[in-house]
Amino acid sequence: MRTYLRLVWAVARKDLLVELRTHERLTAMGAFVVLIGVLFNFSIDTALVRPQDIAAALIWMTIIFGGMLGLGNTFRLEQEDGALSGILQSPIPLDALYLGKVLGNFILLSVMVALVFAVFGLFFSLQFSGNPIALLGVVSFGVVGFVSLTTLFSAMATRSSMGESLLPVLVFPLLIPVVVYGTTATDRLFAGRPVAEVSGNLRMLLAFAIIFTVAGAGLFRFVIEE
Repeated sequence: MRTYLRLVWAVARKDLLVELRTHERLTAMGAFVVLIGVLFNFSIDTALVRPQDIAAALIWMTIIFGGMLGLGNTFRLEQEDGALSGILQSPIPLDALYLGKVLGNFILLSVMVALVFAVFGLFFSLQFSGNPIALLGVVSFGVVGFVSLTTLFSAMATRSSMGESLLPVLVFPLLIPVVVYGTTATDRLFAGRPVAEVSGNLRMLLAFAIIFTVAGAGLFRFVIEE
């Protein structure tokens, strides 16, 4: 088990080190988040619409679209320099490779999510009166489900002639439950509702995160070896 976990961390660490050198994905996601915040800031008439009432939907849409922008390139570097073929011929278990990619993407996306909340809090002066631990759980479970699913289909898109343009078509329909439960729970927590009202949403988000991760680890071999 320790050897397996070290392999998972080695894959995640490699991706994170590459990102720290290039800042390619973080820069793209960060610029997108700031741009969306600026656009919404000027496009919403606060005399007619309270930002607090639509903050949850805007936050989750920004997370999904910004995350798609960054995670779509998960396997691009390995594909371009031919390293992917070498990785597939190495003795590393393919499910460990997948989980390492998921872990690395989760850390990168968590940085973007923190920026999303900072940008929207700054532009719209959002006031959060709910339980921060519950909000952290909602966002974390939702992000894990999103990352697990997107990482799997990113590998599929990389092996396809359609490339990254195929990714949204594959991912968006399956993300509907994550967006619905995540937005609903976030909205209620922003409104200061008790945690009991979002416990069902939390369980559903956790279930989707587990299902997507386990299914992704099992299906990754068939996707990447095609």
